[in-house]
Amino acid sequence: MDKRLLVLALGMFALGTDTFVVAGVLPQIARTFNVDIAMAGQLTTVYAIAYALLAPTIAAIAGNVPRKRLMLAALSVFALSNLATALAPTFTIALVSRVFAGLGAAMYAPTATGTGATIVAPERRGQAIAIIVAGLTAATALGSPIGTVLGGLSDWRWTMYFVSAVGLAAGLGILALLHRVPLPPKIGLMARLAPLQDSRIGWTLLTTYLGMAGNFLVYVYFSVVFDRVLVNALVFGALLVVWGVSGTATNIALSRVLDRISPTKVMLLVLAVQAVDMAFLPWTSAALGSAVLAIAVWGATGWGIQGPQQFRLVTVAPAIAPVLLGLNTAATYLGVTTAGILGAVGIHLLGAHYLSFLSVGVFVLALFTSHMAGRRIDARHAEDSPAAMQAVSS
Repeated sequence: MDKRLLVLALGMFALGTDTFVVAGVLPQIARTFNVDIAMAGQLTTVYAIAYALLAPTIAAIAGNVPRKRLMLAALSVFALSNLATALAPTFTIALVSRVFAGLGAAMYAPTATGTGATIVAPERRGQAIAIIVAGLTAATALGSPIGTVLGGLSDWRWTMYFVSAVGLAAGLGILALLHRVPLPPKIGLMARLAPLQDSRIGWTLLTTYLGMAGNFLVYVYFSVVFDRVLVNALVFGALLVVWGVSGTATNIALSRVLDRISPTKVMLLVLAVQAVDMAFLPWTSAALGSAVLAIAVWGATGWGIQGPQQFRLVTVAPAIAPVLLGLNTAATYLGVTTAGILGAVGIHLLGAHYLSFLSVGVFVLALFTSHMAGRRIDARHAEDSPAAMQAVSS
């Protein structure tokens, strides 16, 4: 396996750990700052919205910055911001530090994914993207559970120290192992948003947004959705491991088949299974055995979204792959932002144990948008096929 892809995946592991670990220590954070659980969940929301809005903007502004330098700067901002969260004396300062952590993530994620897609042969792009995305899912399998257990056994601030250390380690890995990286042509912000006019891209990005919103509606409030089985920090960490390992296994499997099977079919399967899983979660989350099974299915299908979606985008327009992947990152974290806000409302209206019903509705919408994306992509592919071109010319 290409070591450069592993280095990029390590950086995604750092970002993923930061994204997911807050859910594991949310009750502790709420008690420390004397806020309710829904308000504490907004630490994830502000991180996500900064990530979503700044990713395409920074990609446009920093188009001529060497890729290695940009990723090292990103991970430096990221590590320092998480250190600031750990040291924050008030909830307001903690919120501000999370915005800066989102800035670092916005600088890194699309740059790393775009770099991975350009440093390999075209026929290996699907595999490269899946490997880098696997860095995120590995964070759920290892980083988030470790951080959760650290917080449970000591204090949540040690969790943030851990995240900062992971970011630093990723930066050192890039400094040592990643050398010459092609610099893509500079593309302005308006040009980066122009692909949204293509219905294939628009429907695909809308599917990413809805899929991740439905996925994180429950995850952000994991500690209260599964409170009937979370008897201690070790059980909490173990359940997060189940979620993350399932997702990592899915991405590894997809890295071997995405170049050969239809991503539209993969999306239909994972979204349908997720909807069913979420529909039964109010009851399956009540006992440890059924909760483990539900979480395993949820992790596998939830992380089965990103690989096919990114592969769709790269296939539609490989020449502007970094631009499209940046937009996909924005759609992902707008989804996480929506999840944090909608989940806070849902807890008050439905109660935490029935929060997954909102996810079911979101996944049904995602099934529709994914179908529309597949139809538009297939139609354009048919128009551009050699047989169709020959028929037009004759």
